[in-house]
Amino acid sequence: MGKRLLIADDHEIFRRGVKQILLEIYKTYVIDEASSEEEIIEKISSNDYDAILLDMSVPRKNSLDMLRYLKNYNSKLQILIISTHPEKHFAISAFKAGAAGYITKAATPEELSYALQELLSGNKYITSAVTDSLISYFRNDREKALHETLSNREYEVLCKTAVGKSVKEIAMELSLSDKTISTYRSRILNKMNMNNITQLIHYAIENQLIEH
Repeated sequence: MGKRLLIADDHEIFRRGVKQILLEIYKTYVIDEASSEEEIIEKISSNDYDAILLDMSVPRKNSLDMLRYLKNYNSKLQILIISTHPEKHFAISAFKAGAAGYITKAATPEELSYALQELLSGNKYITSAVTDSLISYFRNDREKALHETLSNREYEVLCKTAVGKSVKEIAMELSLSDKTISTYRSRILNKMNMNNITQLIHYAIENQLIEH
């Protein structure tokens, strides 16, 4: 019997590409698409999905909140994160929020298929990069990278700041006030022992937190 999947990504070409790859492998599967958090909520309220392939950039607000919402809605729902962020920088937060697997958009069709089968079998899909992150995560705080001391929201603000987004742009994307974003930036600089945004950007580039 075929499974029912939902591909949630804000880029139509990517959604259709993933859908085509999966349908070539799993011809009996029913695969739906969603391009926004509103569509995701609408789809899951009217369909019983076995798994969701979720791009972390789909929600306008906090992607981790969306992940928690889905797990609270249906605790048995298997969620595979497909992200532009390298596993070692975001996967831990995703797993803590309820994800069952995490791959990047650089993954091969074979890896995507294998990860999905692991999830549908009731297992988690954990790459070697995620395993390394787990080991790092459980080290003493003094041994952690500076960005690993940040909260999930602080990390989001860090990444958005590092790609050149202004306080106002970040505030709009996260539905927060300019003052709140400025407070987050100050807190990030303080936690990471930095004096200015330029240092923050250099750090993000050197540690491959962003593409450049």
